[in-house]
Amino acid sequence: MIDFIARYFSSIWELITLPFRIVWRCIMHLFPSRDCTVMDITTGNVDTYRQNTFWRFAKFCVTITMCAWAAWSTYVYMYHRPLLQKRTQQLEQMRNKHERHMNDIKTYLKKYNDLARDLNILDDKISKADKDKLSDKDRESLLNAKSKIFGELDFLHVRVSEMMDNENYVPEFDKLSDISLEFELVRNENATIKQQNQQIIAASNEIADADKQIIDIVVRLTDENISVLQAKMKQINTNIIKLGLNEKKLMDQANKYSNHLIGKAYIPLKVDNNSDPRYKKIAQELEKWHGLKRLTTILPLGAPLEKPRITSQFGNRKDPFTGKNKQHKGIDFAGKIGTELYAVAPGRVISAGERSGYGTTVEIDHGLGFTTLYAHLSRIMVSRGDWVRPGTVIGLGGSSGRSTGPHLHYEIRYKGTPFNPTNFVKD
Repeated sequence: MIDFIARYFSSIWELITLPFRIVWRCIMHLFPSRDCTVMDITTGNVDTYRQNTFWRFAKFCVTITMCAWAAWSTYVYMYHRPLLQKRTQQLEQMRNKHERHMNDIKTYLKKYNDLARDLNILDDKISKADKDKLSDKDRESLLNAKSKIFGELDFLHVRVSEMMDNENYVPEFDKLSDISLEFELVRNENATIKQQNQQIIAASNEIADADKQIIDIVVRLTDENISVLQAKMKQINTNIIKLGLNEKKLMDQANKYSNHLIGKAYIPLKVDNNSDPRYKKIAQELEKWHGLKRLTTILPLGAPLEKPRITSQFGNRKDPFTGKNKQHKGIDFAGKIGTELYAVAPGRVISAGERSGYGTTVEIDHGLGFTTLYAHLSRIMVSRGDWVRPGTVIGLGGSSGRSTGPHLHYEIRYKGTPFNPTNFVKD
């Protein structure tokens, strides 16, 4: 090699710069230097200057750049302008719709404040009725007025609920007088029914208060439990995403999964679309809580032995036999021969016996596509087809198969493919 360089090149620098000199010679061939003549019209003087290769090539590059920029700008203008106009129109429509919604909300809020004020005044009058010794007719008149206010509040509740829940809601009223007129028509049509229900209103209020307290308690309990379960799931979210899954998808699968250890599939609460939105929220929260609870039970979370100490991580490492880099499909735990190994989640033993390279192995199917594999065992304590619970001893540690010493090779697989189980093992 050195003889070749010495024969054709005078120095290393000449060898290094050869490609650049070749490119420059091509440029000089395409853009040779030339003489340019410029004539001053006023004086008649003729000036001649030489335009070298560098300036001709630079001018060519600038020209190509400007042409490309002009072509791209024209394309963007012609193609994106209609899209921008369409988006602008949609934005304007949404802005107008938002303004109409805000006007409705302001109108309903003003009506609600008026009704709340009138209700407080009536409550004061009713509380003073005994002291003032009002007649039964006056007392009944006050109760009727209070029932009327409750009816108007119910009407407002229906309107506001429709506005919040219906995506295709169209503002119906522009003025407070329109609301009052509409309500008067409805009230007159239902006067007879309201009169018959006056005695039920008090009991309904008590039921509504108790119902609200129960709902608040249930929502608080589900929120607290969901927060605890989500914190437990947070450490494995990275693994779940890499597997092409997400927490919502896994929860749905967990709710539908069933066996005699986990229990039957979850049947969600059915709530009428016209029901109070709070009931819908409770149904959703309960389904979410149940899904997370079943998911943390089904997934193999935790270490397969007491006092775990990892000696080899998942991923590329030097093969202890060949010294070459090789993919390590699980993690190794330090242990002595005879160390008890536990199932970390409920499941069914799908393999128990010798496996090439792994030695004596046990593999457990936990459902949802997740399995765990224990390798290099000295003894198997379960049989193929057995159902195991968390904490069941499935075998004893050893050094069978392709092993350099006593340890446990532990894998977690999704649909037969091993992935990094470190986050699943951490407490």
